[in-house]
Amino acid sequence: MKYKVLVTRRLPERALDVIRAECDTELNPHDRVLTRGELIEGVKGKDGLLCLLTDTIDAEAMDAGKNLKIIANYAVGFNNIDVVSATKRGIAVTNTPGVLTETTADMAWALMFAVARRVAESDKFLRAGKFKGWGPMMFLGSDIYGSNLGIIGMGRIGSATARRAAGFSMKVLYANPKRVDEKLENELKARFVSLEELLRESDFVSIHVPLTKETTHLIGERELRMMKKTAYLINTARGPIVDEKALVRALKEGIIAGAGLDVYEEEPKVAPGLADLDNAVLCPHIASATVATRTKMAVMAAENLVAMLKGRRPPNIVNPEVLEGKR
Repeated sequence: MKYKVLVTRRLPERALDVIRAECDTELNPHDRVLTRGELIEGVKGKDGLLCLLTDTIDAEAMDAGKNLKIIANYAVGFNNIDVVSATKRGIAVTNTPGVLTETTADMAWALMFAVARRVAESDKFLRAGKFKGWGPMMFLGSDIYGSNLGIIGMGRIGSATARRAAGFSMKVLYANPKRVDEKLENELKARFVSLEELLRESDFVSIHVPLTKETTHLIGERELRMMKKTAYLINTARGPIVDEKALVRALKEGIIAGAGLDVYEEEPKVAPGLADLDNAVLCPHIASATVATRTKMAVMAAENLVAMLKGRRPPNIVNPEVLEGKR
């Protein structure tokens, strides 16, 4: 008998082929997130679950899926899954690290350029038929070349974002729970500083930390007021790391110059007033959205899923302690 699996959203066909070769696969037929009721009903009788960061997989969902052996998350972050509850129930949790590092770093830079050089704002202006000719004061922005880049979280994506700064002769500051090794620091020409110093000195602040209790609202009104009035905040990590209401106030009042966001505190909703601001560039969580990267992510999630169901160690297991009791 084949294993029974629920896939909560359509994925690239290469990944679905990996799963279908080994499993009876139930696939969400809708181009939307499953409702809570659909998710609870869908996991019943399933051996495996391949889910997205938009799916909340808590104890209730796990208890509905009493046969679950693995929850394979199609994302690097896994804050949508109650890993503690999964571990108590002997359910493996996996993620998709590494494959989206460079693509997400590219997106952080795209947002930097877009907000600093007012790309979206001027594009809208031209499309509205308002461009009547060149003018010396039209859409003046800020230079990226030679400025200070502050990286909050020097993990894979933070390091990749910092690495690109060399081509723009930027000074790199970074704040991290602990100092990275000297070799990487020298390679990136990065200086380890406190969060407060980073906020005070940086022209661009790019967020690359995971979402935890400690990082929720890591950037709030106090932190925004530490930044230069000419500085820009970039977030391609997780929305709740930034107090979005405080950010809207800061952008309206000119406390900072602008923001480039790909993630939001209550996705898919954005804080009231945010979408009305010309000094905010807003993208709908597309940092990993290239054909190559999304396909690699999907195949990795599928391979994690199948490996666990066939009694092998999943390559990207988050809670390896569940395997101890299965030996």
